[in-house]
Amino acid sequence: MKSTTKLSGRPPAHFSGHETFPLRQMWLKKVYNSGQDGLIPKKTFTDETAIAEFGVGKNMVSSIRHWALACGVIRETDEGFRIGSLATEILDDGGLDPYAESPSTAWLAHWQLAGHCFRSTTWYWLFNHVTAPTFTRQELEDPLVQYARTLDPKHRLSQATISRDLETCLRSYAPRAAGGSPEDFAEPLLGELGLLQEVHKGQYAFRRGPKTSLHDGVFTYALVDFWNQTAAGQSSLAFETIAYAEGSPGRVFKLDEESIAQRLIGLSDFTKRKLEWTDSAGLRQVHRKELSKEDLKNMIRRAYD
Repeated sequence: MKSTTKLSGRPPAHFSGHETFPLRQMWLKKVYNSGQDGLIPKKTFTDETAIAEFGVGKNMVSSIRHWALACGVIRETDEGFRIGSLATEILDDGGLDPYAESPSTAWLAHWQLAGHCFRSTTWYWLFNHVTAPTFTRQELEDPLVQYARTLDPKHRLSQATISRDLETCLRSYAPRAAGGSPEDFAEPLLGELGLLQEVHKGQYAFRRGPKTSLHDGVFTYALVDFWNQTAAGQSSLAFETIAYAEGSPGRVFKLDEESIAQRLIGLSDFTKRKLEWTDSAGLRQVHRKELSKEDLKNMIRRAYD
C-alpha cells in the first residue's frame, strides 16, 4: 500500500479489472513476490508462464494485477510496475505481515479502495455516498450510474458492467453464504472487517459503530492521509470533518461519533504530541505539527505490534 495524494477534482470512473473476483488474502503477497529490486516487469501478468507462476487461471491473473494496483501495492511506470515502499514494509518475507494475516493489512486495503477511489469507484461511492439503512444491489445501480456520469459525462457504461461491479464489491465484504463455485466459498480479504452484512437474502446493511480490529495506528494513518489529500495546508481539522466528510475515516470505516471521539482523545499520547485533540468552548478539533513519512510509517508499524 502506498500513500497517495488526490489530484484536484475526482479520479476517472473505473468499474472493471477484477474479473468479478473479490480480493483474496494471499494475492497481494503473490504480486509482491513476483518482483525483484522493487520492480515487476509488465510481461509478468501477460506471459503464458503467468498462470503457472501465480497458480490461478488467466482471468484471475488479471484480477490479481487489478487489486495490486487498486490497493497501492504497485504503480504502473514506463519500465514496469514499481512496488510501493509501504507494501515492502508489510509484505516482505521479513516484513510486518508477510502472509497478509493481520486485520491491519485488510483495513489498509479497505482504506485504499474506499478512501482513495483509484480503480475502485464503486467502493468509494458505496462507503461515502450510500446512506440508506438497508439496500439491495438493484437499488444501488441507477444512483451509481448517475454518480459515474458526474465523474465523466461522456463515459458509456452498460448496466451489466455496473451490476457486476456492485456484486463484486458487496461480495468482497459479505461473501455468499451458499451456492456457486468453490471460489465463492474462499473468504475474501475484506470479509473479516465486519463492515457490511447481508441482513436478508440480497439485502445489505452497514455495520456502524466501534471497530475492535481497527488499530489506532491504521486509524491515525488514515486520518493524516485524508488530511493530506483534502486540507494539507491547514494546521487543524474539525471533528465534523473527520467524522462525516466525504473520504473521511469516519465514513470509510463506518465509525460512530463516540468511537471517533475516543480515538481522537488518545491521539496526543499515541503520536507523541504531533497530533493533539482539543475540545474548547464547543469547538472540537485536531491540531497537527509537521509529520514526516517516517512518522507515518511508524504509525503503521505500531498497528502490527
